[in-house]
Amino acid sequence: MRQHITDEGRIEALIEALPYIQQYRGHTFVIKYGGAAMEDEQQVDRLLRDIVFLEAVGINPVVVHGGGKAINTKMRAAGIHPQFVNGLRVTGAESIHIVHETLDQEINPRIVETLKKFGGKAQGISGKNVFTAVKLGPQEQDGESIDIGFVGEASKVTTQEIEALVKKEIVPVISPLGAEEGGTVLNINADVAAASLASSLKATKLLFVSDVPGIMRDPSVKESLIPSVTIEDIETLIEEEIIMGGMLPKVRSATNALKNGVGKVHFIGGHVAHGLLLEIFTNTGVGTEITLT
Repeated sequence: MRQHITDEGRIEALIEALPYIQQYRGHTFVIKYGGAAMEDEQQVDRLLRDIVFLEAVGINPVVVHGGGKAINTKMRAAGIHPQFVNGLRVTGAESIHIVHETLDQEINPRIVETLKKFGGKAQGISGKNVFTAVKLGPQEQDGESIDIGFVGEASKVTTQEIEALVKKEIVPVISPLGAEEGGTVLNINADVAAASLASSLKATKLLFVSDVPGIMRDPSVKESLIPSVTIEDIETLIEEEIIMGGMLPKVRSATNALKNGVGKVHFIGGHVAHGLLLEIFTNTGVGTEITLT
């Protein structure tokens, strides 16, 4: 049932948002979008409409998308069992072709078209043209060294095309891929890619939107959401194994971004209706914010 909002309530919401709109006009926000938030059509539409809203009020959103569930489906159809090590996808020779095709030919164009449907201007960019990557070595897990294949991290970020689009008020939409100097395509964890890009752009905010509502002391207890933490707090939470598994690349990426000049990092649940706008334009927010100190 739709909640009734009085005229006074509508005006109060606009007034609450005003100082944030004034503060962030002309600033760049990098938004990493992935997880289950990409699977539900209503959630997708809400988030992408929110991104169009950001651009309309003078903020410069830059989108880095994931595609894990779609890639998992394609891999299983090809007879490949998805495997992760420390939150990173094991990507063999056959898998990298699936990852490349799914991200650049399916997911990226779909996001661009949806942004346009809501009145925004957007352009897709393959991460191969943004991230010069180096291949990661074997990863240690449970005392075992595991080769994770065609997986890399950004050694160089080329931002000229992205900055040119931002100046034209066009939303860049970037896939989490990289290319080695010789041209070999590598899969980059989308959280890591977004953090590297946010650092290079010196973004005011880096926002992770996924099926994870934020950092929680107990994922089964909604009320255990931690609204604000510092880098020092993060290290304690990792030691206590409150942060583990797939959350590790996210928070490691967040702390690296903060150390490299990003203003603030946010984790937001994609299931929260217009959670992106609530996190940015309200006094309380809906997720977890991470600050340098």
